[in-house]
Amino acid sequence: MSKDGTRNPFEELQEKLQEALKSGKVQFPGGVPTGPMGFSEQGDGEPPAGADEPDDSDEALERIRNFNLKPREIRDYLDRFVIQQQEAKKVLSVAICDHYNHVRQCLEKPKLKEQEYHKQNILLLGPTGVGKTYLMRTIAKLIGVPFVKADATKFSETGYVGTDVEELVRDLYKAAGQNDEIAQYGIIYIDEIDKIASASNQGGGKDVSGRGVQINLLKLMEETDVSLFSPTDMMAQMGAMMEMSRGGKKRKRTLNTRHILFIVSGAFDKLADSVKKRLEANSIGFGSSQEMIDREAGEYLHRIETQDLIKYGFEPEFVGRLPVRVACDQLTKADLTEILLNSEGSLLEQYRHDFKGYGIDFKITREAIEAIADRAHREGTGARGLMTIFERVFRYFKFELPSTGIEAFEVTEETIFEPHEALKKLLKDNSHLRRTMLQNELSGFSDRFQELHSIQLEFTDEASDVLVDFAVDKDKTIRAVCEERFKDFEHGLKIIARNTNQEQFTIDADMARDPDGQLSKWVVESFRNRQLEADEAPTPDDSETPEKES
Repeated sequence: MSKDGTRNPFEELQEKLQEALKSGKVQFPGGVPTGPMGFSEQGDGEPPAGADEPDDSDEALERIRNFNLKPREIRDYLDRFVIQQQEAKKVLSVAICDHYNHVRQCLEKPKLKEQEYHKQNILLLGPTGVGKTYLMRTIAKLIGVPFVKADATKFSETGYVGTDVEELVRDLYKAAGQNDEIAQYGIIYIDEIDKIASASNQGGGKDVSGRGVQINLLKLMEETDVSLFSPTDMMAQMGAMMEMSRGGKKRKRTLNTRHILFIVSGAFDKLADSVKKRLEANSIGFGSSQEMIDREAGEYLHRIETQDLIKYGFEPEFVGRLPVRVACDQLTKADLTEILLNSEGSLLEQYRHDFKGYGIDFKITREAIEAIADRAHREGTGARGLMTIFERVFRYFKFELPSTGIEAFEVTEETIFEPHEALKKLLKDNSHLRRTMLQNELSGFSDRFQELHSIQLEFTDEASDVLVDFAVDKDKTIRAVCEERFKDFEHGLKIIARNTNQEQFTIDADMARDPDGQLSKWVVESFRNRQLEADEAPTPDDSETPEKES
């Protein structure tokens, strides 16, 4: 029943289905359907299979009960992965510690859950590519608790076009292994929150949907009971009822959001201009505002106030549920260099592993790293610019080198500035390695041919040189060249094998240059030789001359 006293039609349907199931009037052809929604094929009164089996939920709860991290420890862990953003790290570390210390105390003294608790929901601001999402992803990995991430742009007020915000809580419930006791202490992270600011406040016309999403999120961030089964998901509704009717463990049907920590983030591109105007207006008559003019746009986000967010298009109540606000700084060229050199799991290490998969190592000079950082900084997308530059520089190295036999190379500043020329020179200097590799691939084609057709091919050195030249000229692998040139070759060889009982064939240079023409000659010659053998073979009359009677 809803808060206004009216009955939910889905609740009425549930009751009717429940009564029908108890009376035995509802039957499913072929037995009760099985699936991930809790349906069971067992008889009445039997608990579902695996009901008493241990799962990971006990371990997760134990981690929460034993939470004893300090803010500085979390900050130090983040330093290993995220460069700069010291203020954001400290704020997040304190919020996480406060949240999970409170959770631990609630588990130790359940009565504490009923006391008033003001959550430190967090608003993260900052330009793209500065590490906002990476910060939260790294924290979730450290804490090891249920965590879900979503973009605010996918939500709508009604949920019919887009997604209902309550799906966030249901996703958290699923991430917790459908254990409501763990899910109620999880973390929900919503990115691109600035995209649901009311467009009317930014001169973009009326935006009812953005305001509606804010109101719905406001309810979640404060405290509300969210149904764990979507009203539009009839399979989930029926699955839950079937499970109860079969005697399975009754699951909680709602999840309270009181102790779920919400963290939202966004780039807030236009907000910096609004803050700058406010500060410049306040500075009139109090000296020069040159210092304000010289500031980077991102620096103004550190000085936001509640009224700035309201003017940007957020509801006052929504802003009020985000008491902790912290801005991330734009990354400098030096920061990007530091990311490549010292951040665990940096993109540079990823590319080392990528090449290592082909048995290739590479060294990179300090000057090359700084050149990458400089070009990435010009992209204006923060750390994401590193991926753009790496892909642009190494895309053809990844394509060419695995087929060349090259096992190591060096990346210099010239490689970053002129990747095509650097690759061309590397291939030219190591052309002998490519020829050796192509020659080795030729034996592989011969082995596959014998396995498929029971015919052995042997290539002379001259034939090998001809085929390698073809491969180099056409920029193809030996396998592709041989499959093209010796297409349907097995049919002619099998004819020859029937005529001559020959199972091994030597491919010389002439055959490599003109396989179809030479094979035709071989076939004709095999028939001619067969005919000659037949003509020369003695006939029965010649071999068995009857003796004259004496």
